Order: sequence, then structure tokens, then C-alpha cells
Amino acid sequence: MKIAQVKSNLNFWRERTDLAAAFRWTARLNMHEAVANHFSLTVSNDGTKFIVNPNMVHFSRIRASDLLELDSQNPDTLKLPNAPDPTAWGLHGALHRLCPHAKCAMHVHSDYATILASLEDSNLPAIDQNSAMFFNRVIVDNNYGGLAFEEEGERCAALFSDAKKKVMIMGNHGVLVIGSNVAETFNRMYYFERAARTYIKALQTGMKLRVLPDEIAERTATELENYPSDDSKHLEELKKILISEGSDFQS
Repeated sequence: MKIAQVKSNLNFWRERTDLAAAFRWTARLNMHEAVANHFSLTVSNDGTKFIVNPNMVHFSRIRASDLLELDSQNPDTLKLPNAPDPTAWGLHGALHRLCPHAKCAMHVHSDYATILASLEDSNLPAIDQNSAMFFNRVIVDNNYGGLAFEEEGERCAALFSDAKKKVMIMGNHGVLVIGSNVAETFNRMYYFERAARTYIKALQTGMKLRVLPDEIAERTATELENYPSDDSKHLEELKKILISEGSDFQS
């Protein structure tokens, strides 16, 4: 079926293509985990309806038309014939039901974020520009409660009470990143993994870390938050690369 025909039968096509591109590039960065992990994006004004990846489909194969459209208020979602992964529903359903500011959510078990989540102290110090981006903007959840079924999903969602904090280090688990759209959220997830990588590799040297003063870290974080259009340009460039390679993510 041609892309134009698929588009005519589905809502929220731009949102779908953005999210599909994020899946494809996350796989290319090797930040996926087999057929687990999940991204979602709200598509209603109240934030309760959202699109999410289908159950057990590899990130590298997800297309815009594959994404499921769900209602976080529907208690019978897991009884549907095309039901999502139960942990995707538990975590993302709760998040979009309870956190209106979480328009987009990306959860991965990427290498360095997960290493950080496995340390006794999972805080990320501001040792470079990328890590300073997250100064005072990260939640560390030290109370892992098992797979993110509905009760665990609701517990995690409740931790996003401070709208300034848009990254959760899920202790003994991975990372959960939220944002206002796909581009912002993907960019934040990308840079958090980069920052975690720098920190973990710095620890491996055994040398003393040079940590930025709090006031410089906060200034840097604020400046980066106000930097013009970096996130949207990042995603648009990735989409152009995928298109030039003949990817079917838009189908």
C-alpha cells in the first residue's frame, strides 16, 4: 500500500512519522533491548489518548502505520485484539493518565543509563556540558518494584510531580524520559545517554572528577533549555537520513 493511501486511513500522521523515526534511530544507536522498551506520544488535548509501539516489534522495523492508538482511561485495553505489551500499558498508560505535562515518554534500558541506574549512588554529577544539562532536572527512583505493570507504573508516574524534572533514573532498571513532543524527548534521551557514558568512563579512570560549581551547572542547564530549535533540527536531520537511505519508517 502506498504511503498516501495509508495516511488517508490513519490520524496524526506527522506524530506517527516522528515517533517511528525515533524508534529507528534508537535501534541504530543500539539503545534498544530486543523487542522490549517503549515510546509513547499523546494525541489528544487532554493527553489521555496516545500512540505507542505495538507488542513485540523490533524498534528497527516500526513504521508509522504500526503504532497503536490507545486511551489511557480505558480499563479494558489489555483485552483488545491488538493489545500493547502489558508493561508498556502499565507505565505509559499511567503516565499519560496522571501527568498531563508528559506529552511524550521514552523508556529504554540503554547501556550507560542502566549502568548508572545500577550504582548505589545513581546521581549524575555535572562534570561536562552534557551532564550539566540535567543539573537538578533528574529524578532518582530508588524503589524498584518489579516489572512496570499498572501499580508500578502509577508509582513511577507519581514521581514526576516537579515539571522541571523530565528524566527519571529508574533504579535497577533503566531510564524514563518525558517531554512536550517527540523531538524534544528524543534529544533529551540521546544527550542523557551521552552524559551517562562520559560519567561512567570518567569513573573508570580512577581519577578525581572535576565537578562544575552548582551555579555554573544551573546556568548551563538554563542556557541549553533556551537554546533555539536544537531538538527539532536534530530529529529532522535524522528523518532526512532515513529517507535518503530508503527507509520505510513513513509507511
